Amino acid sequence: MKPFAYAVAEAPGQAVDQLAGRPGAKFLGGGTNLVDLMRLGVESPDLLVDVTRLDLDRIEATAGGGLLVGAVVRNSDLAADPRVRTAYPMLSQALLSGASGQLRNLATVGGNLLQRTRCLYFQDVTKPCNKRKPGSGCPARTGVHRDLAILGAGEHCIATHPSDFAVALAALDARVHVTGPGGDRQVALNELYRAPGEDPSRDTVLDPADLITAVELPSPLAVHQNSLYRKARDRASYAFAVGSVAAGLSLTADGTVEEVRIALGAVAHKPWRARLAETALTGRVAGAEEFRRAAELEMAAAEPLPDNEFKVRLSQNLIVAALCTLAGIEEEA
Repeated sequence: MKPFAYAVAEAPGQAVDQLAGRPGAKFLGGGTNLVDLMRLGVESPDLLVDVTRLDLDRIEATAGGGLLVGAVVRNSDLAADPRVRTAYPMLSQALLSGASGQLRNLATVGGNLLQRTRCLYFQDVTKPCNKRKPGSGCPARTGVHRDLAILGAGEHCIATHPSDFAVALAALDARVHVTGPGGDRQVALNELYRAPGEDPSRDTVLDPADLITAVELPSPLAVHQNSLYRKARDRASYAFAVGSVAAGLSLTADGTVEEVRIALGAVAHKPWRARLAETALTGRVAGAEEFRRAAELEMAAAEPLPDNEFKVRLSQNLIVAALCTLAGIEEEA
């Protein structure tokens, strides 16, 4: 690890100013991902600006009835908040499934959204990787790609975004508050992440000196309250998802789907909002067969490689299982 300078920011504007015009600088929150990448040589900042002392560590009610979650709120605190557990259970469940208690106690909300892919080639500086060094190639396509993307990928990168938390936020239509050299703005979570394109090195639409200050949750609806997060992984605890789903469901008295939210994890460069499946189900009578048809419609666009083709059926099964649970009906045999 190369030597670096360390500074503590006392206000968001000061933090932004410390990074503006200095491409070798990085914000430091809990450091649970950044410090690991520094040890691997993937990241080598010359300045770390610690933002954990900023006044962004509260969870507050908004005028619209939602919640404003400060960017340095710890994942454990957010998962345990009674308002979150009651009104947005998928969010609490996603956070609790994401890491060990020790990591959740350290990791921040803002940092969680900005964690980088766990693709083996990205983490190994002896291998080419377009996300780490644009133009060097994507050996994952013909190499180890079992855990990588089947939706929205391109020839230059098939990495997946690792956050469980972000998948639930995508289903909730959360918004991200940002301050940067150009001032304050909000970005819809579903618009935060960039498609790989020809430059996969940029994960998000944020500029280097842009600081996430908060995440805003909408006013809770029935579809948020009747929700869950389901995760498939290679071992029972503290593993990254092989596939996951955040789902919410609201039914009318006669069992018709009034509103449905579905987002998939571990299948794309960002949380994948299943818009086709949502549209297909809205106004239909809830049932396992309807859920299966909608899931198959959503996954028809998948372009898997030989070793991750199983993710197509896995994602379909996750959608069906989650919706059946929320609807209180039995899954198909």
